[in-house]
Amino acid sequence: MADKELICGIWPVIEAIRAGKNVEKILLRREAGGDGIREIRALALERGIPWQPVPVEKLDRLTRTEHQGVIGLLSQVEEQDLDEVIAMAYERGETPLIVALDQVTDVRNLGAIARSAECFGAHALLVPKQGTARLGSDAVKSSAGALVRKPVCRVGRLTDGLNRARAHGLRIVALTEKGTTPLEKADLGGPLVLVLGAEGEGLSEAVLRMADELTRIPMAGAIGSLNVSVAAGIALHAALSRRPA
Repeated sequence: MADKELICGIWPVIEAIRAGKNVEKILLRREAGGDGIREIRALALERGIPWQPVPVEKLDRLTRTEHQGVIGLLSQVEEQDLDEVIAMAYERGETPLIVALDQVTDVRNLGAIARSAECFGAHALLVPKQGTARLGSDAVKSSAGALVRKPVCRVGRLTDGLNRARAHGLRIVALTEKGTTPLEKADLGGPLVLVLGAEGEGLSEAVLRMADELTRIPMAGAIGSLNVSVAAGIALHAALSRRPA
């Protein structure tokens, strides 16, 4: 991990949060205490920044700099507000298309999905703050730069983001092996959130319950699932083909 993606030390992390830096996550040494640590936790709670207790060995592996038991991970991607992104799409006379990711933790998959989202005209990525791949330089590289061009909206819980999108008139279509509607018959032409989950875990039950439609990609081979980034590309191409020119 590049040094420019890290903020090391109690007071540098506090000042970064106060200054509104794009702190994506905070790592704290297990059993760390004191006024500074308590302030970091309070600020993280206030700003919605996830923090995680970790062994000191993990912090030592990340940097040779004196870290005082605290490292802040900086995102290389600027966050944007979901409501503003959708409103701007409507104002331009466009049909909003949002790609939401549930539990996608592989940076290469996230980057590849962002690249497909850019190529097929999606307006933004919607991801939860926890349980998502880091938006660092590796993800940006995997996206061929799409992550610095395509808006990324981060929310505390994905279901909250989906509810906000629904309030703007977007349908929620979940791509899942549990889907009953083949992709070619799914309603993808209107304002849409296309939701995808990680391989293995798939979509959470809470997200599945929110979906207006569960769709699947028909397959003919012996292997019954696709890499999530491949599935995203197929679904986004299908959505593009049914949207207003």
